Amino acid sequence: MSSGVQVVLFDLDGTLVDSAPDLAGAANELRARHQQPAMPFDALRPMVGAGARGMLGVAFGVAPGDPDFEPLREAFLSLYEARMLRETRVFAAMDPVLQRLEAAGLRWGIVTNKHERFAWPVIQGLGLDRRASALVAGDTTPHAKPHPAPLLEAARQAGVAPEACIYVGDDLRDIQAGRAAGMAALAAAWGYLGQGESIDDWAADAVLRVPADLLNWLNLA
Repeated sequence: MSSGVQVVLFDLDGTLVDSAPDLAGAANELRARHQQPAMPFDALRPMVGAGARGMLGVAFGVAPGDPDFEPLREAFLSLYEARMLRETRVFAAMDPVLQRLEAAGLRWGIVTNKHERFAWPVIQGLGLDRRASALVAGDTTPHAKPHPAPLLEAARQAGVAPEACIYVGDDLRDIQAGRAAGMAALAAAWGYLGQGESIDDWAADAVLRVPADLLNWLNLA
């Protein structure tokens, strides 16, 4: 670990909070509207990090550009918006990690590709906005991850140089964004991970198997 770390930045969905039950629930609600049976949670969870695109790809086999995609996307987002905090919680194992960071005087923030329309209600509903030193959503800057702009904006909000931050995320785009921003990038193996290459092939600075591994990496355990 670099002794210069001042701020720990987290991805939201799949890293800091477990939103999969509500996103998968919205997908199955939409399937029910289309007279389709519910899909197993384990089939939907891996693609939660890809948002509506990922959910609709698994649940309906459609992709951006397909004629059915946009109507399904709007319906999905409406259903999700109505239930965003029904089951979504901070990962139980993340609570003590955040408390330990705060006790050690390390600040933390959130950088997500989730648009502000959905990110702010979740962050505020879980009380994270009162504790975070930086909050950046997918449409806060002109670019989303893997572009470094959101991470650079988070560093600006926190008032530190990018190299004084580390970024923790559960998607390859998180690692790419962290590297492009000049930050150490750590992969969260408890997250949703997608269906691409193995997390061990993302070239992260470290793979954290459980949230407490972050404290070990920071020498705070």
